[in-house]
Amino acid sequence: MISPEKYEKLYERMEGLGILEPDLEEHFIRGSGSGGQKINKTSSCVQLIHQPSGTEIRCQKTRSQADNRYWARRELCDRIEEKVLGEKSAKQQEAEKIRRQKRRRSRRAKVRMLDDKTKQGQKKQLRRRVQPGE
Repeated sequence: MISPEKYEKLYERMEGLGILEPDLEEHFIRGSGSGGQKINKTSSCVQLIHQPSGTEIRCQKTRSQADNRYWARRELCDRIEEKVLGEKSAKQQEAEKIRRQKRRRSRRAKVRMLDDKTKQGQKKQLRRRVQPGE
């Protein structure tokens, strides 16, 4: 269950982004994926359509319809925030940070790989038979 405090924060965030409840079109559809009969019988998947932006969200994180309504609204806020803020959004910044870390990591991996090759070459040189006169 989602606490009332979390719902309150979500509605404040929606208000801050200019997302109004009357602008949302909400449908409950049957879920898909694993889960057997239960998932095929209940309409716990939430589909939200934000009319002004045309953004569509489908959420089926949990088996609870109420929880999925919360998660769908939260995802909608994230998407609209990303559109509004562009590169400044938290999601974009996080992705860029990971990209930089991977770039650094691959550089280090390349250096490590070249060191290993050098060591291996030195080992092979030690195994060579010494010719008389060398």
